[in-house]
Amino acid sequence: LVERMPRVCKDYFLGFWDYETPKVMVVKNKKLGVIYRGVQFLVITYFIWYVFISQKAYQDSETRPESSVYTKMKGTALQGDHVLDMVEYVRPLEGGDVISTILRREVTHNQRQGTCAEHFTVPSANCSKDADCISGEVNVDGNGQRTGRCVPYYNQTFKTCEIQTWCPIEDYPALAEAINFTVYIKNAIHFPKFKVLRGNIKPNKRNGQKYLNKCHYNEKKQPYCPIFRLGYIAEQAREKFSELCRTGGVIGVFINWKCDLDLDPSECTPTYSFRRLDLRKNLPSSGYNFRFAKYYSKDGEEFRTLIKAFGIRLDVIVHGHAGRFSIIPTIINTVTAMTSVGICSIICDWIMLTFIDKNDIYSDRKFDDGFLNSVLGPTLGAHFGFCPSTTQLIQITNSSSSFDYLTSVVLGQKTKRAPRGPPGPSLGNPGLK
Repeated sequence: LVERMPRVCKDYFLGFWDYETPKVMVVKNKKLGVIYRGVQFLVITYFIWYVFISQKAYQDSETRPESSVYTKMKGTALQGDHVLDMVEYVRPLEGGDVISTILRREVTHNQRQGTCAEHFTVPSANCSKDADCISGEVNVDGNGQRTGRCVPYYNQTFKTCEIQTWCPIEDYPALAEAINFTVYIKNAIHFPKFKVLRGNIKPNKRNGQKYLNKCHYNEKKQPYCPIFRLGYIAEQAREKFSELCRTGGVIGVFINWKCDLDLDPSECTPTYSFRRLDLRKNLPSSGYNFRFAKYYSKDGEEFRTLIKAFGIRLDVIVHGHAGRFSIIPTIINTVTAMTSVGICSIICDWIMLTFIDKNDIYSDRKFDDGFLNSVLGPTLGAHFGFCPSTTQLIQITNSSSSFDYLTSVVLGQKTKRAPRGPPGPSLGNPGLK
């Protein structure tokens, strides 16, 4: 075995440089033909319709544009006897990609530092005696530090633990309904690869300022108006505006730019979509609210008015994609499409050699080795109807056995016996006929 190793390595090395070429064989099988053409049709349809037409694989694309967003809210609202304008209900005032509007307020007037009863909704705040309240304890969900006393809850008959905090504790009055406000969203987007800058306001609109003063966005009637009613936004997000007034919520305003720069630049326009972003599955923290205070002094003592605001927060999120024809992706995807058609032949060859009747015969005709004809000659090769492997042929050509031995060695899959007669010529003769 050790002596044969150099020869085996030499055979493998020489075999590495052999050239293989497909053998064309026509199979008269209608079922296989239908499968072959069907798979071809699916592959070609996929590349033409999806890759080139739908995904525009012939274009060079950019998916990370530069974007800026400016927002401004307008309108006035009545809340009881008070008139509120944008200074009262908009946060932040300067606008940006995040803006919130206050739809409902819970106000606690004239708060000052002191001691008072903890709110009854705080866990473990209710008590019956001083021993129930530990002095110095701070409840995470509470409003201050406990003094260790159990006191009546304002004018009620039950008691809660006394705390050191801003008093009185905020109360929860009846719901206050809000009016629909409007928000102006100005967006500019830049595709640096293609040096294209676009905005969501049509530049050639006649009397543009007059148009903006009276328009409200509607997907079908006013698609180029950048002014949105909050009621319309809630409706498109499939939310009840009355529920948003009660608990608040966070809504995403998605501006989607999908630009085909092979067309006129004026065709590059945005589309808008709206979706609620925060969870609202009956969670204690559902909705959107925040607190702020107004401070003032009276007779040298500091007071504050605490306001808990519920509202809608709008997060403006911009997505952009632009494409333009380029020869490089066109060539790459065309070559990919052409080579992918070869999958059809691989699939059909597997079906032919595995499932179809006479698959042994197809296998014998499918695989051929040019070395057979150089050693045994075309006549003997045709006589057997199949070809041995290169290794088997090396074994045969180094043998001096008779023709009967040859027929019993070549591809043990099908052994053929030659008719008895005089011994054939030596196998060492490559010109065997």
